[in-house]
Amino acid sequence: MQTVHTKTKVFITVMTYPHPSQSYQELICTAGITEDGKWVRLYPIDYRYRPHHQKFRKYQWIEVELAEQGAENDGRKESRKPSLDSIRLLGEPLDTKNNWEARRNTIDNLPIHTVNELRDLYNKDKTSLGIIRPTRVLDLTIKKLDPDWKPAQQKALNQLRLFGPQPKHLAKIPFKFSYVFECEDSRKPHNAMITDWELGVLYLKEVNRLRSEQKAAESVKNKFFNELCHPSKDTQFFMGTVLPYNTWIVIGVFWPPKTFPKAPPQNLQIELDLL
Repeated sequence: MQTVHTKTKVFITVMTYPHPSQSYQELICTAGITEDGKWVRLYPIDYRYRPHHQKFRKYQWIEVELAEQGAENDGRKESRKPSLDSIRLLGEPLDTKNNWEARRNTIDNLPIHTVNELRDLYNKDKTSLGIIRPTRVLDLTIKKLDPDWKPAQQKALNQLRLFGPQPKHLAKIPFKFSYVFECEDSRKPHNAMITDWELGVLYLKEVNRLRSEQKAAESVKNKFFNELCHPSKDTQFFMGTVLPYNTWIVIGVFWPPKTFPKAPPQNLQIELDLL
């Protein structure tokens, strides 16, 4: 039976650091918001092996043909398998002018949940993507990992392709970064790993600059904890599940400046008196 694909416009909000795949060599978790305000996960996408004209970026609208169901063994509500050759970029990524107004016009229409609410939604209908607004971000922890890929992972990365570009080097991030935070209904702080591609790219740039893995990791913490979670920011976490469990991780950070309602003019009372 032939798979039916539907042409869909998606606002990309999530791109995670690539991971090895036995079936696809390497993959990234890509997610976004459709024109009608629904979450969708595009999986699988071998992003680094896409041609230049298909390399979308975060906060950019694309058009892509999506199957009604996701990849095999992925029963999550939002997962859809894309027709990779159909990916088309629609304009440039939206900028951060006017307090990120262009980006917020889409993202602010989505419901905000807590981690506990997302867990309940997954148990109810396999909801696996969502946004939370932490009430407090307590820390960004750093855990040292094996600096090398496992043999099976390296084998997957090294496999030759019959067509298209040949294997590309994929650096392994030798640390696990996790946010420690609270939600409105937290009985105890949540601990959630973060897999944002921007975090991985920042780490690799800082290693080259500082010539120290530990200093690079601390620099990442300074950015993703002290800056992205600063009190002046309206910090929100894009959350997603890890198959096959109801385990939620941070797959992206949205951190526009906080906006406040305009204060009434100081001469308002005087104007009213004159009336």
